[in-house]
Amino acid sequence: MKAFFEKLLAGAQYILPQHTLSRMVYALMRCEAVVVKNFLIRAISRLAGIDRSEALSGRLEDYPSFNAWFTRELKPGVRVFEAAPDAVQCPCDGTVSEIGQLQQGRILQAKNRYYTLGELMAGDPVGKQFEDGFFATIYLSPKDYHRVHMPLAGTLEHMIYVPGRLFSVAPYTVRRVPGLFARNERVICVFETGAGPMAVILVGAMLVSSVSTAWAGEVTGRRTGKIVATDYTGQAIHLDRGAELGRFNMGSTVIVLLPPGSVEPLPGLAGGDTVRVGQLLARLRE
Repeated sequence: MKAFFEKLLAGAQYILPQHTLSRMVYALMRCEAVVVKNFLIRAISRLAGIDRSEALSGRLEDYPSFNAWFTRELKPGVRVFEAAPDAVQCPCDGTVSEIGQLQQGRILQAKNRYYTLGELMAGDPVGKQFEDGFFATIYLSPKDYHRVHMPLAGTLEHMIYVPGRLFSVAPYTVRRVPGLFARNERVICVFETGAGPMAVILVGAMLVSSVSTAWAGEVTGRRTGKIVATDYTGQAIHLDRGAELGRFNMGSTVIVLLPPGSVEPLPGLAGGDTVRVGQLLARLRE
């Protein structure tokens, strides 16, 4: 019965007006009418199970819209960032969808379901350097902190905006929609680090059609309909490990890619595990 309902819900998403629905939610989440935004903050926080005590400010009047609350800053010390010099830090709060090693350019999406590195990277040549490398896919639910941080210190090389579908990235959809992460709208951020190239990919989803980065502001609201690559070499945009990279203006998925032989996965960390930003995700190899 569970499998039947999963197929039904996932199948319905093929015919839903994904972008139209997302644009409607985009506008609603930015409504600054006090009654509306306060109702949304209270109601959705309660339904999603958001821990309001972690927010830097608990005063509703400090948030002009629900989106401002959703991308809230946390109190100092609420998240602990791993300090060891060989630490690869988790970039966000969420649940590990899958983690491990690429298999000849294929990435595990869910049990017995793979997609290709080339598709995910939209043909970016740097993708070849991640073949047989390390990957971690982390799903952010509505209750999670929605800012994304650097797993390693790095200098931004380029960013690619890839338009696409907006399937939900909830676990049941990930199990049912082939190549979901390579089909959805996404922002690919490529950095040069002490471990070699690193890609941090922010995947959009249904009702989640806006991603912001620390250097370019909002990216996926542009709706160009075309792949847009921006070269940042020579601009010296360097972000320390743990620095804020960007944020989702609702929930979604982050994928981290590192070259083969660069890191040692953390023993025992597996799909289904709950993670928090800053905790140990893997260790750099000497």
